[in-house]
Amino acid sequence: MRGISMSGSVTGGAGALRARPRVLVAVLALLTFSALLAGCSSSSSQTNSSSQSRFVAGDGSLVLLPPDQRQPAPDITGTTFTDQPFALNAYRGKVVALNVWASWCAPCRAEAPALNQVSRELEPAGVQFIGLNTRDSKASAEAFIQRFEVPYPNVWDPDAALQLAFRDSLPPQAIPSTVLVDKQGRVAGRVLGEVDRTQLRQVLTELAAEPAGQ
Repeated sequence: MRGISMSGSVTGGAGALRARPRVLVAVLALLTFSALLAGCSSSSSQTNSSSQSRFVAGDGSLVLLPPDQRQPAPDITGTTFTDQPFALNAYRGKVVALNVWASWCAPCRAEAPALNQVSRELEPAGVQFIGLNTRDSKASAEAFIQRFEVPYPNVWDPDAALQLAFRDSLPPQAIPSTVLVDKQGRVAGRVLGEVDRTQLRQVLTELAAEPAGQ
C-alpha cells in the first residue's frame, strides 16, 4: 500500500510538474491580454485628448488656381447648428468660402470679425460663407457662434469627415483653413491659417466677377 501510495504520490507530483507550465502559460497569457487592454485604453485616451494637435497651424498662405486647373469640390452634406440640412452643391452658381474652424483655436477667434465683415460685404455679390466646425464639442461651438455673432450657416463636423473629403483637391489640413469654391462648384483656392481681411475680400471679389461658364 505504501508503495502504491508513493507511486501515486510520485505520479501526482509528475502531473503537477507537467501541469505547472500550462498554468504559467495561462497566467502569462492573461497578464499579456490585460496589458494589451490597458494599452489600447491608454492609446485611445491619448488619441482623443490629442486630436486637436493633429492639425498644424497655417501661416495664412493663399493658393489660387486658374480655372483650367480646378477640381470639382466634394459633394459634402451635413446639418447646421440650427438643425437645417446642408449640401454644398446647393450653392452652385455662387462663390463659397468654406471656413474650417474650432472653438479651441486661437486664430479662429482672431479671424472671426474679419470673416463676419467680409461675408456681409460680399453677400450681395453672390458670395456665400459657410462655417465647418471640426474636432469640437457642440456646446463649445454653439457658444463660439453666439459670442462672435456669426451671421452665416455653420455645419458640425466633429470627426472631420467633411473636412477630409477635400483631400484630393486642396486639403484644409490647418485649423483654421478657408476653402474657396467657384460658381461651377470647383475648388478654386485655399487659405491655410488665419485669413487676411483685405486679401480675402479681393480674391472673393475676383471669383465673383468670373463668368458663370468659365
